[in-house]
Amino acid sequence: MPTDTELVELEARRDELRQKHLRPVEERDTPGRGIHHAALICSDVEQTIEFYQGLLGFPLVELVENRDYPGSSHFFFDLGNQTLLGFFDFPGLGLEPAVEAIGTVQHIAISTPRDRWEDLRDRLDAAGVPYVGPDRGIEESMYLKDPDGIQIELLSDPLMYFAGRQLDA
Repeated sequence: MPTDTELVELEARRDELRQKHLRPVEERDTPGRGIHHAALICSDVEQTIEFYQGLLGFPLVELVENRDYPGSSHFFFDLGNQTLLGFFDFPGLGLEPAVEAIGTVQHIAISTPRDRWEDLRDRLDAAGVPYVGPDRGIEESMYLKDPDGIQIELLSDPLMYFAGRQLDA
């Protein structure tokens, strides 16, 4: 944990980076249309489907053989707004569980309307699935782990919002 002095220095560095790199909305232009899909690795296809579709309610929209690895499955869930969450399994490779490290995914944040967010919280409670939040002063977030330890944030903020403010206005 950083010391108070280090925290002050880190905030000063963030401020310097904001001043140097953060552009006003009217000067922002992106060549992208959004994330088509994130591709993650799971240990068990059916277990993953039961979690994302069965528990969280994100519909499975495709399940095919992986084009790059015979015998492996590639499948997708609809997260809304024409965004997909994809998974691979790699049977026979003996992959180890991931650890939180530089270069890995820390979490996937999925925006859900507040009424659906409340329903999801009730479903998690009923299923006995542990989550963190809404606490720590972050009323709009719940953090949970999927069966393979991938951290998911269910966020009731709309897209392009963060910490209560709109980022594209």
